Amino acid sequence: MFEGFQARRIKTSNAEIAVKTGGHGPALLLLHGYPQTHAIWHKVAPALADRFSLVIPDLRGYGDSIGPQPDPEHLNYSKRAMARDMIEIMDALGQPRFRLGGHDRGARVAYRLALDFPERVKKLAILDIVPTVETWEQMGWESALATYHWPFLAVPAPVPEKMIGSDPLFYMHHLLQRWAGKKDCFDPEAIAAYEASFAKPSVVEATCEDYRAGATCDREHDLADRKAGRKIQCPLLVIWGADYLKDKIASPAEIWKKWASDVREVPLKCGHFIAEEEPEACAKAMREFFTNG
Repeated sequence: MFEGFQARRIKTSNAEIAVKTGGHGPALLLLHGYPQTHAIWHKVAPALADRFSLVIPDLRGYGDSIGPQPDPEHLNYSKRAMARDMIEIMDALGQPRFRLGGHDRGARVAYRLALDFPERVKKLAILDIVPTVETWEQMGWESALATYHWPFLAVPAPVPEKMIGSDPLFYMHHLLQRWAGKKDCFDPEAIAAYEASFAKPSVVEATCEDYRAGATCDREHDLADRKAGRKIQCPLLVIWGADYLKDKIASPAEIWKKWASDVREVPLKCGHFIAEEEPEACAKAMREFFTNG
């Protein structure tokens, strides 16, 4: 995977981030989600690398990145803190302004970055989420069953850590198969990367802290933005899996129109793992969006 890309490590204020870089052109930062690593982009990257200089990290605490110790307010794993990591990475790479795409938890980091650092983001692509506060507010009994991991992972430590830690790979594969529309979409090499990551107790702990932040400070940050009328300033593309979000939440694009003024959407016939289930369509949508304008 990622043939021709360079692997490097970049220290930020309180994390050490593993990053893959490659390609030619304007900078495009791509962020992964849970329970995965940067490897989610391995099918899409070759179709983008001839047009963009790709920066593909593991989020703090995920994969080969090293995150800080948890704190009582969960701020160390807030999307705001993760967004600062990305700003420091792009500073280190000499990229003052860039295009940005994110999936799942990485999409939450991405929209937080766009809200906190609007001058840095030229265009934003969000894959298969709506804002964190909207997810909590729309969580009725059906969506709560479908997304049970949100409240489960947010339970105070060490309950989910110990439960997942008894068989972390079972839980990881349970989530991959539960959320995938096309169950055979995962490349063996990518699966090996996800397994190597999720087998680490530190990753299980960090990912639980990620979701605890989602239930506390991330939600509060969204509420503060909504109250202040702050919106995403750049053009926003919403790519979503019609077989995943349709039964969990109202129209993603309509929700995002409350958070950004320039919103377009590309629904795809797939489950949650868009970049692996529909890599050609995903790459096409991103390439066109990030190239034009």
